[in-house]
Order: sequence, then structure tokens, then C-alpha cells
Amino acid sequence: MPNDFNQQIIDEFRANEGRVGGMFEGSPLVLLTTKGARSGRPTTTPVMYLRDDDRVVVIASNAGADNNPAWYHNLRANPEVTAEIGTETFEAEAVVIEGEERDRLYARMVEIAPGFAEYEAKTDRRIPVVALERSTA
Repeated sequence: MPNDFNQQIIDEFRANEGRVGGMFEGSPLVLLTTKGARSGRPTTTPVMYLRDDDRVVVIASNAGADNNPAWYHNLRANPEVTAEIGTETFEAEAVVIEGEERDRLYARMVEIAPGFAEYEAKTDRRIPVVALERSTA
């Protein structure tokens, strides 16, 4: 079950064709629904994203905390996810990006949202970058 903060964003997103106000106004947001690693229950989380060709890329920053966000653990266990952008909903496979490609995509996110540089500076962990690749089935 999403926390109250996330639930307010989710409700506003769905009521306004993917647009929200407040601290995320104007930010590209995807509603990412993962299946719980242990519970198997679906959980939806609003996450900033960037486009990379036909992929949607999300960053498991957890605001610079020393642990990865729960949604990242979930998609590692169950990489089939559902994504909502604007009024579109689609199925995707979550693929963790490594190496130079990871660094390139993280740098692009920092250009879009400079706070991601602060998140990286706050933690010793290597913040994961994940591509959501649309399912073709």
C-alpha cells in the first residue's frame, strides 16, 4: 500500500492525465507498478523518468538513502512491470543498466533534475539505473 504522500501524487496523476502540482510540477513522472518480491501484491510508486529512444529510464535513487527503494527490490525479483505515463498504460520489462551506459543515463537525469547529483553525493551505494522496455506481446 503506498504511503499517503505517494497516494496523493498517484490520485492527482490519474485525475489530471499524468500532470501533478507541488514539488513534482512539470517533472516527467511515471507510475511504476511492481509485484512485491515476497508478497506478490502490486504496488504503485510515482517515479521521475527520462526517455532514451523507445525506453523509459528510471533511477532508484531513494533520495540518496543508503538503501535501494522497495520498488527496485520488487522489480529485481519480478521484472515484469506496468507503467503509466500521461493517459497511457503499458507493460514493460525492467532491465538494470550497467557500466558506461548507466553513467550516461544518470548524467542525463542530472541534467533534467539536478537533485539527482545531490542524491548520488549523499550515499556510498551505486544508484541503480533501470530501463523499462515495452513488452511486445
